[in-house]
Amino acid sequence: MEFFDLIRHGQLEAIIKMGQANPALIHQKDHRGFPPLVMATYSEQLPVAQWLLENGAEIDETDAAGNTALMGVCFKGYPEIAQFLIENGADVNIQNSNGATALIYASTFGQIEIAKMLLHAGADKSLSDSRGNTALSHANFQGLQELKDLLTN
Repeated sequence: MEFFDLIRHGQLEAIIKMGQANPALIHQKDHRGFPPLVMATYSEQLPVAQWLLENGAEIDETDAAGNTALMGVCFKGYPEIAQFLIENGADVNIQNSNGATALIYASTFGQIEIAKMLLHAGADKSLSDSRGNTALSHANFQGLQELKDLLTN
């Protein structure tokens, strides 16, 4: 099985074996531009993400669209992984190629628990995407009152 398939399926023992045999795998991107840490977090594989970080993966490395692991869990809705990434120093204010931030993704996809974590970690509510929309704008578009209240206080 290929390294990224192992990551998607959470095959930690095989990942460790391959990673130890070829440490460069931890920094390589797949054919679609996904680094291993982004793939692990998108696939909800926390133990794999932990091992990758412990073995040199860059926490804020981006995929081909400029999304970080933290951004991915914000639109997928994985609060446990979001907390892990934040606690390990993920930059909550990085903007991707469309100007979106983790907070904008959390707002767009109604991830209230994650939005609270991001704000607590210093997420900048004033950042806007390439269309000029902030996290609050996206919460308004979605009609998410709890998020709108959170972002206006």
